[in-house]
Amino acid sequence: MRKLLLSAAAAMLLLSGSAFASGDTPKAPAQKWSFSGIFGTYDRAQLRRGFQVYADVCAACHSLNLVAYRNLMDIGFSKAEVKAISGEQEYKDGPNDDGEMFDRPGKPSDRFKAPFENEKAAQAANNGATPPDLSLMIKARLRGPDYVHGLLTGYKENAPKGVTLPDGMSYNTYFPGHQIAMAPPLSDEAVEYKDGTKPTLDQHARDIVVFLAWAASPELEERKRLGIKVLLFLLVLTGMLFALKKKIWSDLH
Repeated sequence: MRKLLLSAAAAMLLLSGSAFASGDTPKAPAQKWSFSGIFGTYDRAQLRRGFQVYADVCAACHSLNLVAYRNLMDIGFSKAEVKAISGEQEYKDGPNDDGEMFDRPGKPSDRFKAPFENEKAAQAANNGATPPDLSLMIKARLRGPDYVHGLLTGYKENAPKGVTLPDGMSYNTYFPGHQIAMAPPLSDEAVEYKDGTKPTLDQHARDIVVFLAWAASPELEERKRLGIKVLLFLLVLTGMLFALKKKIWSDLH
């Protein structure tokens, strides 16, 4: 019984220590996003740049399992571009007429190719950590866009005095506990933009956030358009009902 109580006490201390470690984490600064607000929309040029950041940097470790290549046509890519992008990947398919599996080029209908065959392979390549799928990353966090932007720009080359980082860990201002297994993925000029935009760290972070916001909520613009139509309809209906009420009561008096 005594051992059980000691174990419980130790667990409580460990949990409280973790809570304090994450509790002192500052909130990422609020940013302005084109898709915020009732009239917000996705910036198409920024979406294309965000896809470039994902393809050139993030796709090496992080999957995007809920997005198909053909979905890229919704953000301005042509059918030919999508076919070329998907065709760069190789997928296992089959069986064929001989009952054997075979490799084939990717098709627009395929989901984004995952960087690892399975979770164990991902862990083996990342010091035991599993890189999360990014499909719903923006929705998974409170103030998701601001948090992801802060995370990507919040790395410090050296930890503060008195903080010792385990091997393979990096210090990040906005990550709970400040110790993160992912090395800084972005930096100035990490990606050379095809449209000539200056490739700063902040620009990279903003572009990938917008792309991931679209990946998590591709229906956002249509939902907002529908919401505005509904609001306008309700306003007109309210005006008509108010006029009808006045007409009815005027006849009664």
